[in-house]
Amino acid sequence: MLTEEDFHRFTEFRCGAMGARLREMVDDPAFDAMTFEEKMKDLIDAEVASRQERKIAKLVKRAGFKIPDACVEDIVYLPDRKLSKDRILRLSECRWVEDRGNVVIISKTSRGKSYIAQALGTAACRKAHDVVYTRLSDMCSKLNQARDANDGSYYETISSLKLATLLIIDDFMTTPIKTVNAIDLFEIMEAREGLGATLIASQLEPNEWYLRIEGELMADSILNRIATGATFIDIEGPSMREYFAKKNAKEQ
Repeated sequence: MLTEEDFHRFTEFRCGAMGARLREMVDDPAFDAMTFEEKMKDLIDAEVASRQERKIAKLVKRAGFKIPDACVEDIVYLPDRKLSKDRILRLSECRWVEDRGNVVIISKTSRGKSYIAQALGTAACRKAHDVVYTRLSDMCSKLNQARDANDGSYYETISSLKLATLLIIDDFMTTPIKTVNAIDLFEIMEAREGLGATLIASQLEPNEWYLRIEGELMADSILNRIATGATFIDIEGPSMREYFAKKNAKEQ
């Protein structure tokens, strides 16, 4: 007969989910009809599922999402948004990530582009891809701080942006960037070209990015590496903040 000590050993062996499932089998007569092989298969499946969930949770946390619970399943497809559900679901399969492609989401403020960007990022985490999420201004600030520190952290920081399987840059070109940060951005995008997938979320069309980058040549180089061959998603419709505020008020 199994004792509490036996069940505790599953935790020591880092098979906690298997131990919890075995406890269910012992306590529930409904499992008595299962063969030994069926029970073992059930226990293994429980442990595999648990480890996969933990891995996904770790990837989501490491990505640094502003909305860590954003998911494709919760995206709202209002007619006025002109947002294709089939297209979003295809993107959530992450073939474009595996093909090292680029996606650009464009909309006015409060239309939900950040949520959709992070939902697609979560979908990539579910596929076990390494994701980094950042706002452009935060990315520039972090790089500037690392550069000023002069302790080698700059190279570590910029390398993490260059090497991520999927890099998501939100609020892209909301404000102008300095020349030094334009150079950083160029270096990142040049290194990622053909080696990593990038998702950009912006209020501005690509031809407006020029106005936010010092130096025509630098602006052109950055634009070409992001926009050429990218999949574009243009979101219209109402403010999603107002939509959810009204919806919550009605429910209450």
